[in-house]
Amino acid sequence: RVGGCLYAVNHAVKRRYITGWYEDPAVAHDEREPESTDTLYTHEANYHPDGGQIFFPRDGEPFVALLAKPGDDIRPEDFVAFYFDGSFGVQIFPNVWHQPLFPQSDVMVFNNKQGRVHACVSVDFIGEFKTYLAVPLEPPA
Repeated sequence: RVGGCLYAVNHAVKRRYITGWYEDPAVAHDEREPESTDTLYTHEANYHPDGGQIFFPRDGEPFVALLAKPGDDIRPEDFVAFYFDGSFGVQIFPNVWHQPLFPQSDVMVFNNKQGRVHACVSVDFIGEFKTYLAVPLEPPA
């Protein structure tokens, strides 16, 4: 996390990108701390038709996975946030919609394994649905 923005580094595709914002994306900024980090706003998701992925938190820290069932008729309301306490990882099967995992801490490293071919189908929530997804980051009560 840098200020009000959450970045991910995907070493498989050698890319760094914003995965979400801790406040309204129109005002979120790298140089200003957000008032709260209990919700993240994200703008996209994807799936891989050619293979799955496995993520395991290297330091045992908690994280949230945003997932939706396979299918190309996807809608924002199809996504569910799953809280993981960090004691185990998550396997995402081919065709399962997901976003990069959202850590509870400012910096988090995952052991990650995915297929050699990196085909990717994505959805842009802003372009297609004119909305962001609000992802709760706090553990369930």
